[in-house]
Amino acid sequence: NIFDFSLLKYKFPKYLTMDKVLGRLSTMSGALAAGAITINTCLYNVDGGERAVMFDTLRGGILPDVIGEGTHFQIPVIQRPVIMDVRTRPREIPSITGTKDLQMVNIKLRVLWRPVVEELPKLYKELGIDFDERVLPSIGNEVLKSVVAQYNAEELLSKRAEVSERIKKELLKRAAQFHLTLDDVAITHLTFGREFMKAIEAKQVASQEAERQQWVVKKAEQERQAVVIRAEGEAEAASIITKAMELTGNAIIEVRRIDAAKEIAGKLANSRNIVYLPTSSGGGNSGSPGMLLSIDK
Repeated sequence: NIFDFSLLKYKFPKYLTMDKVLGRLSTMSGALAAGAITINTCLYNVDGGERAVMFDTLRGGILPDVIGEGTHFQIPVIQRPVIMDVRTRPREIPSITGTKDLQMVNIKLRVLWRPVVEELPKLYKELGIDFDERVLPSIGNEVLKSVVAQYNAEELLSKRAEVSERIKKELLKRAAQFHLTLDDVAITHLTFGREFMKAIEAKQVASQEAERQQWVVKKAEQERQAVVIRAEGEAEAASIITKAMELTGNAIIEVRRIDAAKEIAGKLANSRNIVYLPTSSGGGNSGSPGMLLSIDK
């Protein structure tokens, strides 16, 4: 087959037009990509609960303005935003310190803290982004040691709310110097050494023993008073009997003997094992008493 070169004059312009279209498309795609990259580098977002401070190389570092939530513009290379979290966060501060009476105590403090928004440029300039790790443990231990040292071990237990409030007051003063504020401060853990716990147990045992001894003393006193009252009653009864005998002779003794005999006879009469046998042989009155026999089953 022989190729017809005369056809090229019709097809060549079409091929040339397609190349121009593809070139223009590639140029536009590159321009769009460059524009998107430029826009992406010129914009930044600040999410909810965050604030930003701007580092500007031409104006001497951190700018004094605090940037709020939303989308903002920056100059690439020259400016760099620093995003900082301003929400309230918890922090536990442990410390081992001594009390006023030289007892070692292991105490843990829970702190709800947040940075002061208006002071963020100073905070970042002085302490950096990890300011909480640098500030809170040091001032927390300092305040705990100074406040706990003013109380005895027992007062830490009985005045826990007062101690917690005093720690909060002192900690607020120290945190304000580092542009931080505290929403709440509370003691969550408080334990003493083994020696102190043993001393408390020994004190409780001694207190219980003292209370028991007081009860024994009171019981003995009451028994003594009962004996005295009984003896006074018996002495008074003997005095009355003596006076009665002086007036009536042995009549009072006979009356007592008759009463005792009646009481004994009444008790024996109700018993099934007791039988009465008269001693006289006849039915007459001989004047001798009868016999009481106990019959065992």
